[in-house]
Amino acid sequence: MAEKEHLNLIFIGHVDHGKSTTVGRILYETGALTEQQLRKLKEEAEKVGKATFEFAFTMDTLKEERERGVTIDLSHKEFQTQKYYFTIIDAPGHRDFVKNMITGASQADAAVLVCSAKEGVQPQTKEHAFLAKVLGISQLIVAVNKMDAVNYDHLKFDETKMQLTTLLKNIGYKVENIPFIPISGWAGTNLAKKPTEMSWYSGPTLLEAFDKLTVPAKPTDKALRLPIQDVFTITGHGTVPVGRVETGIMKINQSVVFMPSGAKGEVKRIEMHHQELQQAVPGDNVGFNVKNVDKKDVKRGEVVGPVDKPPTVAAEFTAQIVVLEHPTAIGKGYTPVFHIHTAQVACTITEIVEKKDPKTGATQQKNPDFIKTGDVAIVKVKPLKAVVIEKFSEFPPLGRFAIRDMGQTVAAGVVLEVVPKTA
Repeated sequence: MAEKEHLNLIFIGHVDHGKSTTVGRILYETGALTEQQLRKLKEEAEKVGKATFEFAFTMDTLKEERERGVTIDLSHKEFQTQKYYFTIIDAPGHRDFVKNMITGASQADAAVLVCSAKEGVQPQTKEHAFLAKVLGISQLIVAVNKMDAVNYDHLKFDETKMQLTTLLKNIGYKVENIPFIPISGWAGTNLAKKPTEMSWYSGPTLLEAFDKLTVPAKPTDKALRLPIQDVFTITGHGTVPVGRVETGIMKINQSVVFMPSGAKGEVKRIEMHHQELQQAVPGDNVGFNVKNVDKKDVKRGEVVGPVDKPPTVAAEFTAQIVVLEHPTAIGKGYTPVFHIHTAQVACTITEIVEKKDPKTGATQQKNPDFIKTGDVAIVKVKPLKAVVIEKFSEFPPLGRFAIRDMGQTVAAGVVLEVVPKTA
C-alpha cells in the first residue's frame, strides 16, 4: 500500500463550542484512541462531575487536568481516514493558535470551524475565521456542532448555517466551496457514519468531508528558500546548518547564498534522517554542508537561496496585520519583535496606512493615529537589522509573521509588498 498523503488540520471556533470534544471523538472513531482510553476518560470525567466532558479531556492539557492524571499521549493527535493521514494542530487558546499557525512546521493546510447550533456565531467564531483567512488558510470545513442539544432540528441547523455563510462571505471566503456539516461531537453523530437522527441531511459525514480536502502542491517550481533553524559542528562534516525547505529544490553541487549575510558556497552534502539525499524538496527537514562558508555566517534566521535568485533582504515592507491583544494601543514608532520564519527581529511600524473593517476588508479609516485590539490594518514596517522577508503571495512561509511584545503575541499578519535593500 502506498503511503498516504499528509495534511495538517487545525480546529478553530469559540471556546465551549465543542472543539475538544469533537477532536476526541474523531480520534476515537478513527481508532487513534482506544475504547479503553476512552473509558478511562469517561471515568475521570464522571469523577469530577462532568460526564459530558469526557472527550474534552482528551485534548485538555491544562495543568490541573494533568494533575488529575488525565494525560493522553501526544502521538494521538494524529489520525487516518481512508484517504489521508492527518496531524491535528491543537490550538486551544488564542495565543497558541496564532503561534502554531505562524511557525512554519505546523502550517495548517485546512481549518475546521466548529460552531455550536445551540449558541450560534460568537465573537471568537468571527475572530478565528478571520485569522484563518488573514493567515492564508484557504480550505475550510464548517462543523455545526451540538446538534443533539437542539434535538437535531433542521431549522436550527439552517439558522446557524445562514449566520456562518454571511460571516464567511464577508471575510472573503468562497462559501460555495465550503461544506457545512451538522454533527454532535459528544454523541458521535455524523462523524464517521451517516446519521439516522437527521434524515433531512444528505451531505457528507465529517470524515468524508476530510477526504474531499486537497493536499497543497509542493512549491518545487519556485526558487529555493530554506530558513536556517540551527547550526551544528559535526566531526568529519564540519559546519552543518539545519532547516526545512519551504520552496524550491536544494540539489547537490548547487551554488547557494545565505542572506542577509551574503555568504556564498556550494552544497556538498544533504542528509535527512541519517540518509544522504541527491536533492531536498519542500517539507524536507535537512542538514547540509556548504563548501567555503564561514560558520559565523550561517546562524539561525539566515535564509538559503540560489545565487541567481537570492532571498530578499528588506529595507522596509508593507503588511496587513490583525491586532490580537494589546493592553493599550499601537501607534507610529511602535517597535516590537517580529517573528518571521526562523528569524526574530525588532521592527518599527513607521506608518499606519489604513484601518480595515475586519468583517468586510473595506477601508474604515485612512492614516489613523493608532490601532487597538481587534483592529485590522495595513502598516509600513522598517526592520532594525538585516532580515530576509518575502511577499506572502510569492513565498507564503517567508511572508507570514507574529508580532510579540511583553511576553505575548500582540498581532499577526502577512507581507503585501517588500522594498528590497540595495547592496
